Amino acid sequence: MIGSGYVGLVSGVCLAEYGHDIVCMDKDVAKIEGLRAGKMPIFEPGLEEMVRDNVKAGRLRFSTDMADCVPDCEVVFIGVGTPTNKETGHADLKYVYAVAEEIARHVKDFTVVVTKSTVPVGTGDEVERIIARTNPKADVAVVSNPEFLREGAAIKDFMIPNRIVVGIEDQRARPVMTEVYRPLFINQAPLMITTRRTSELIKYAANAFLAMKITYINEMADLCEAVGANVQEVARGIGLDNRIGTKFLHAGPGYGGSCFPKDTLALVKTAQEYHAPIQLVEATVAVNESRKAKMAHKVIKAAGGTVAGKTIAVLGLTFKPETDDMRDSPAIVIIEELVKAGATIRGYDPEGMENARHVLPLITYCDGPYQAAEGADAVVIVTEWNEFRALDLKRIKVAVKTPLLVDLRNIYRKDEVARHGFRYICVGRPGEEITA
Repeated sequence: MIGSGYVGLVSGVCLAEYGHDIVCMDKDVAKIEGLRAGKMPIFEPGLEEMVRDNVKAGRLRFSTDMADCVPDCEVVFIGVGTPTNKETGHADLKYVYAVAEEIARHVKDFTVVVTKSTVPVGTGDEVERIIARTNPKADVAVVSNPEFLREGAAIKDFMIPNRIVVGIEDQRARPVMTEVYRPLFINQAPLMITTRRTSELIKYAANAFLAMKITYINEMADLCEAVGANVQEVARGIGLDNRIGTKFLHAGPGYGGSCFPKDTLALVKTAQEYHAPIQLVEATVAVNESRKAKMAHKVIKAAGGTVAGKTIAVLGLTFKPETDDMRDSPAIVIIEELVKAGATIRGYDPEGMENARHVLPLITYCDGPYQAAEGADAVVIVTEWNEFRALDLKRIKVAVKTPLLVDLRNIYRKDEVARHGFRYICVGRPGEEITA
């Protein structure tokens, strides 16, 4: 498993758990040394214990040397990052292509090379060309096998997947990939074998569709506020239709993370490049980007039209709970807009503060929600961590300067908050503001 970041590490460890012999390789020496010492480079529930158990069982080891890994492997997964190219908006594939060259130099016998990273249509074709050009004698079959892991639930998603997608051109890879995933068949996980380009597009199409659901319900929330409807009941009413489903219909400050922002943008760019623009996804990207700043202005309006000289407590910094991932978190834009408007920010997150310090260096980091609330003119919930769902509102009331709660995740009942003397602002629910 080349690349020991989120995708590579979780995938490698889970495959080891199912009995395969796995080497997780990464050029980052500090990361590999940390893994050997039992230190995880990411936060994911259950990951540390699973790594420890599989290392102890001898099924999992870590390396920085491709020559130590590739020659004796039957399957080589590419799980390196594909970040957005800031200049073009396309996925930056330099790491994938560099790995392909290195693989070509070290393969020995027939090897299945699998792109696990999220890559645009045609990437497998180029990986195949790079390997053939670098080593004409290399006997490889290049396969697409996208991951569908949710941060915070990645181990469960891998171990009990709702589908496994494999894109194959060389049929010699079919029995190999079937054997890789055979242990998962006990969970009746459907194995979908298709063409390589179709497989590559499935991942982008899936993420874009989910991003559109989130953006759709966020726009519905705005309409609900305007007409006096309840977005949570609207979401339930449409979600009970099994053609729509209930998931990804929770109104909030917009999507973030390592997948949806970059994947929707990459899909837009690919579609434009092939002269088949996807206007729905283009609109999704634009609406989601503007929503984050819109939520900051919601806070400013709630605070009386200005936050200049005021202190705002922000609870939740990561893009979602159960992760330390700050990538494209709505909290970043919200906080930057509030700071630009003159606010002082006191922030707290159960797992993300170390990473947050790199992107939000000017805010004050606190040891808990109650410390963050001390002297605050408003408390803003941005990420729905479980520990924020049952805050001691009496204690918060004593700590704050002004009893104003802005709940951007709708995790509280309005009457409950008002009973404790707070003004309450939420998203897409009628009578948005309730005062005791």
